[in-house]
Amino acid sequence: MHHLQQSFTVQFNYQVFFTAGLFEPGNTLLSSFLSNVKSNAHRKIFFIIDSGVADAHPQLIQDIKNYFAINKEVKLVEHILIVAGGERVKNDISYFDHVLAAVNAYGVDRHSYIAAIGGGSVLDMVGYAAAVSHRGIKLIRIPTTVLSQNDSGIGVKNGINYFNKKNFLGTFAPPVAVFNDERFLATLSDREWRSGISEAIKVALIKDADFFKWIEENAGLLTRRDMAAMNHLIWRCASLHMEHIAGADPFESGSSRPLDFGHWSAHKLECLSNFDVKHGEAVALGIALDTVYSNLSGRLSSAASRRVVDLLMALGFEVTHPLLQVNEGTSPIMDGLEEFREHLGGELTIMLLVAIGKGEETHEMDAGLLEKAGHILATSTH
Repeated sequence: MHHLQQSFTVQFNYQVFFTAGLFEPGNTLLSSFLSNVKSNAHRKIFFIIDSGVADAHPQLIQDIKNYFAINKEVKLVEHILIVAGGERVKNDISYFDHVLAAVNAYGVDRHSYIAAIGGGSVLDMVGYAAAVSHRGIKLIRIPTTVLSQNDSGIGVKNGINYFNKKNFLGTFAPPVAVFNDERFLATLSDREWRSGISEAIKVALIKDADFFKWIEENAGLLTRRDMAAMNHLIWRCASLHMEHIAGADPFESGSSRPLDFGHWSAHKLECLSNFDVKHGEAVALGIALDTVYSNLSGRLSSAASRRVVDLLMALGFEVTHPLLQVNEGTSPIMDGLEEFREHLGGELTIMLLVAIGKGEETHEMDAGLLEKAGHILATSTH
């Protein structure tokens, strides 16, 4: 018997930049990045913008055109595609098809760039389209929400929903660069502003007790939309996420998903609510449920559990939802555990808390304790 064996490693490098006014004529951050990538090919850049961003920043398209009229390192594709924002762009396959059709029509090749400007859903969909077109077109992400600037926009995942399941189709494909522009945050609704903070609480709870304490101390500034406080939150949250990606399993070949603390119920709740509950809001609810469960299962102190729930409420998050209740061990949310197990590829692995800043993984959840945790949160008099 003969056999051949091959093994190789692919190096991925990307940077996350922080700026204000990315497309202002005097801001050379983007043009410098594009000129530093040496290529003899005739490179293009094709922009896709979240409709919510385009509406909130009516001058944006003209700013982009003016920018590339001055900075000619790459050729701007004249047509700038506007797509719906929010979960709809991941649920309706026609948006994905539009991107592929444009890539084909405008000759956007592997040496060219697709630049996505928008919230996490748009970045996810465009990232998936970029990853599968020509086996991978260079993706530049320009996240415009708190959630995408501190979490999804700086990660290596992308995808769309299929079979009514979140991220059923997708790939691991890092961007070539991410540009976080604080000016996009100024036009967010209060709800969107708050929504993204939950991912910072999540990563602090499993990785950094000092960061959790900082969020507690600055909750007032954050709710009053203090930009300096938000910039720090985004920077720290992004850096913790990126440290994790650089660890042992960036493409999640195992069943361990430590960064998905609070997410097994959050993903299901989003679907059950027809995405009326935003991802960040669902994550806050999931964090509350899994924190109280961590306490009831003997892992986490009552004082620490109370701190987490108090912080979520201080920031204006709901901590209970009718769809999150488990009744006699059965409820639609329990299907979320099985779907999460499928998504992980076999073994159910749930991150729970043993202390603020420290998690541990378990492979089973007790329906009776989940019911009790939901009841405690529903009747909480915080």
